[in-house]
Order: sequence, then C-alpha cells, then structure tokens
Amino acid sequence: MTARIDHLVTSGTFALDGGEWDVDNNVWIIGDDTEAIVIDAAHDPVAIEDALGGRTLRAIVCTHAHNDHIDAAPALADATGAPILLHPDDLPLWKQTHPDRTPDAELAEGQELQIAGTTLQVLHTPGHAPGAVCLYAPELSTVFTGDTLFQGGPGATGRSFSHFPTIVASIRDRLLALPADTTVRTGHGDSTTIGAEAPHLDEWIARGH
Repeated sequence: MTARIDHLVTSGTFALDGGEWDVDNNVWIIGDDTEAIVIDAAHDPVAIEDALGGRTLRAIVCTHAHNDHIDAAPALADATGAPILLHPDDLPLWKQTHPDRTPDAELAEGQELQIAGTTLQVLHTPGHAPGAVCLYAPELSTVFTGDTLFQGGPGATGRSFSHFPTIVASIRDRLLALPADTTVRTGHGDSTTIGAEAPHLDEWIARGH
C-alpha cells in the first residue's frame, strides 16, 4: 500500500531580522496507519501529535530552519522519540530559535527517506535559506517544497541568509526538471503543480526578487 498524505495547518509567528509576522503554516504528514514522517513541525506540537493518531513517528524533517517551520520540532521530538532532520547549512538559523538543542541527524542531497513503502528523495534547494531542501516522492507524484517554490513563484529572498539568483537556480535545475504533473505541496498556502509554475520562470527572473 502506498503512503497517504495528511495535511494540517497551524498558526503562529515568523520572526527574523527583528521583525515578526503572523503566519499560517502547512504541516505535511506522510505515512500509513502505523507509521509516518512529519515535514515541518510548525507552531503546535499537540495538534501535530493528535493528527498522527497514535502512529509511530519515524522522523521530523525540516525543509529549512526559519523559526515558523521548526518551533514545534523539539517538543514533538520529545513527545514521540522521533529524530529531527535538518540540512547542516541551516544550523546558524536553527540556533537562533533553539540555541540549546541541536537536530539529531543531517539531511543531504540525494538522501532517501523510506516511510510506509514510499521513498522521499532529498533535493538540496538553497536560496530561501542556505540549507533549504525539498522532498520528492515519485510514487505519490508530489514534491514538498517548503518555502522554495509556491503557487506563483519562488519563496522570499529579501531577508538574511537568502539569495534570489540561488533560489532561481535551485528551482530551475532541481524542481522544474520534475514531471509536469508533479503536485507541489508548499510551506504556506495552496498547492500547485510543476507544470503550472514552469512557464513563469523568465517572469520571476525579470522581476528579480
């Protein structure tokens, strides 16, 4: 049986560079009736644990280390025993939120995570953050993009640790190479597809942000 995707929206605050913004975050749970992986433990560890419904949590995967994507990760890890996985290039950001707790394991380009008979391939896609990753699940025709690619364009690059040319290169080289019918499940807002976003690459570059 192929894994299923459960979706939870949690609300909280994004804080960086001295500013704060109210945000709604997508939390993605991939698994079956017995085990699961959480992508981006945002804001509300109790709600995420409730959504797991007693399933064994195998890992908490962080697409990047902005606080709104990781603020609930340690509490969820403590409650479930699941390891927190983060790309090491995002450790400086992680430490801004959790100075006394480090992730349990590193994510790396080309790594494969197995859950409920389904493979999640790690794609290192820097730009929004140095250690940003996307998780591609070929069997589910889905890529979980965090804040790298949204419906309508790239993630924001106007703050510390971000870089517009880098995120454009990540999207062009790593994400737009995926099949056009791949569903893009984002860190905030509505899902889209690779095919819907691919024609707009030149527009994004022209906008330059």
